[in-house]
Amino acid sequence: MIYLDYQATTPLAPEARDEMMRWLDGPGGSGFGNPHSPHRMGREAAAAISLARDRVAALFPAGGKVIFTSGATEAINLAIRGTAGRDERRTVSVSAIEHAAVLDTARSLGACHELNVAKNGQCNTRQDLPADTRLVCVMQVNNEIGTVQPTIDWHRKAKGANALYLCDAVQAYGKIEPTAADMIAVSAHKLHGPKGVGALWVRDGLELAEVQTGGGQEFGIRSGTLSPALIAGFGAAALLAKEQMEPDAEHVAKLWNRARELFSDWKLNGSEEARWHGNINIRRKGLDVNRLMSEVRDVMFSAGSACASGSGRSSHVLEAIGLSAKQAKSSIRLGWGRYTTLEEIEQAAEKINAAAREQGL
Repeated sequence: MIYLDYQATTPLAPEARDEMMRWLDGPGGSGFGNPHSPHRMGREAAAAISLARDRVAALFPAGGKVIFTSGATEAINLAIRGTAGRDERRTVSVSAIEHAAVLDTARSLGACHELNVAKNGQCNTRQDLPADTRLVCVMQVNNEIGTVQPTIDWHRKAKGANALYLCDAVQAYGKIEPTAADMIAVSAHKLHGPKGVGALWVRDGLELAEVQTGGGQEFGIRSGTLSPALIAGFGAAALLAKEQMEPDAEHVAKLWNRARELFSDWKLNGSEEARWHGNINIRRKGLDVNRLMSEVRDVMFSAGSACASGSGRSSHVLEAIGLSAKQAKSSIRLGWGRYTTLEEIEQAAEKINAAAREQGL
């Protein structure tokens, strides 16, 4: 089996698993304490969370605070809803290729303005923001086509409009340098950490309102008992990502160059240059993607976002960059990373190309 769906989730790093195991001890162990309890076991668990918080924070801009959440979706909801009452302005401006967690949350508040995207997959910075914009949301790396967005320019533009800027950095965190922002949302399982934990980084001086009530365990903003095991695993994955950032980038670039050779007769969706090299989204005219996936069952790849799979709808990201619904539905996404080998890329390409030829393409 060849796994090429790194944008959906990444394999758990052995270092993260090892860090987690201590905090999963049951009867006879001492690692299962509640980190909010005042006794010794609670204090030990709290110390593990504190260490992990420092490790996670090291991949964000200097300063600010890290609020642990159940994942990026909760972090995004906390950011968008937690800033809703700051002033009378209502509009949330979002790029048309944002993840559903951003788009659907912004739309649910009733005043969502979509920012158009160029054919190369980058959000056009020459467009105007509505006068009542309170928050701008532009992701750092797109989850479907891998394009790197001009986030520094969008942060500047938001500041010029006296608006806040939220960046969904799920696909970028631990892979490329952090962007300037007021808030940044991330998820552990996209950088070889465990599922079920993420974080919202909030710059110094920005106060959020509670969006759920309870114990207020995270800075009086986010309620719920924290999981030492998940957070410790997140911290270990973040530490490893910081240490491995340069070699990881070199490795995925090598795999990208080989994939471009092997899929040279496919059409690339999105920019060739402004992208993270661990992602390739390609299309072939007339391709039946469902048949392809059925015939190449031992290669794990995607027809789009895992969160939208099974919806029957074509990709809103591909349509936003000008593709027709037919072109979008003839596209596939392959993603790789730290643990992918060159041989796996070559074997997968051979299988996919052979299955495409069987369709007469």
